[in-house]
Amino acid sequence: MSAVPASARSLGLAGCEVCGLVSRLPPGKSAAHCPRCGERLHFRRRASVESCWALVIAALILYIPANLLPVLTTYTPLGVETDTILQGVVELWSPSSWPLAIIVFVASITIPLGKLIALAYLLITVQRGSIQSTVQRARLYRMVKFIGRWSMLDVFVDTFVVALVQLKPLMWVAAGPGVIFFAGVVVVTMIAVNCFDPRLIWDLPEKENDVRQRSPA
Repeated sequence: MSAVPASARSLGLAGCEVCGLVSRLPPGKSAAHCPRCGERLHFRRRASVESCWALVIAALILYIPANLLPVLTTYTPLGVETDTILQGVVELWSPSSWPLAIIVFVASITIPLGKLIALAYLLITVQRGSIQSTVQRARLYRMVKFIGRWSMLDVFVDTFVVALVQLKPLMWVAAGPGVIFFAGVVVVTMIAVNCFDPRLIWDLPEKENDVRQRSPA
């Protein structure tokens, strides 16, 4: 069986997360400082799993009111009308604007929930010590981190509509409380992604390979 290439950790090397410089840590120490920029070096982020779990749970709690509370409130002489994210998707669904409805649905409902499920999957597999599909899990993490920059689409649409539709006293639009919770979901999820240390995915395969190499044939 082919051996897994030596990791930076096994060689005592750590990469700076600010300037990218790879340095050798002093023997017996798990942390030091980058000689170029002074940033703290470490093999693994401290309490990465615990912090990420706390943020995922917090984002899941915020996700519920973000979808149940109205994100837009429309005021007209005939009364007040409120719309949640899902109601906005339904209203946008028409022969002329159905692509926009799909974009809002995917960006506002599917992507945030998918990111939470993906992070939970990564955390569970790391905690269980899974050695399967390491490459696929690493790709999943990179994909979750990449799509995070597009998660504010619904907030942008709401603020754009609020700024555009201001025809007082005939008609005007105000942001609802759901926007605050939705923005909270996006921000907390992005922090959770950055708290997760993807190097944890590869630790156990390396340890498993060491065991196999030391075991008699």
